[in-house]
Amino acid sequence: MTSAKKVTVGSGNVFADLGFANPEEELLKAKLIREIRSIIKRRKLTQAKAAVILGLKQPDVSALVTGRVGKFSIDRLVRCLDRLDYKVDVVVRHKPRRTATRAAAA
Repeated sequence: MTSAKKVTVGSGNVFADLGFANPEEELLKAKLIREIRSIIKRRKLTQAKAAVILGLKQPDVSALVTGRVGKFSIDRLVRCLDRLDYKVDVVVRHKPRRTATRAAAA
């Protein structure tokens, strides 16, 4: 007996797929936080040492490294990367059209 399984193809943004209000913003935050966590780990910083460098309180660093990002704006995360001596570049590109959109319009 073979039962058919429904597979849904993701959009490439898990936050959009899960119905978040601002999925592009959430994805950008996740990418910035991943970089911050990676730098902290590479430098073998304790949360207390990272807090001093980032100009944050230790509980805020804990929230960062565990992915609780509700209180962090994109601007605040970029400032953290700057304090870690990293530069953030913004690239603006035209969004490619989705094939499903074209097929629906035809």
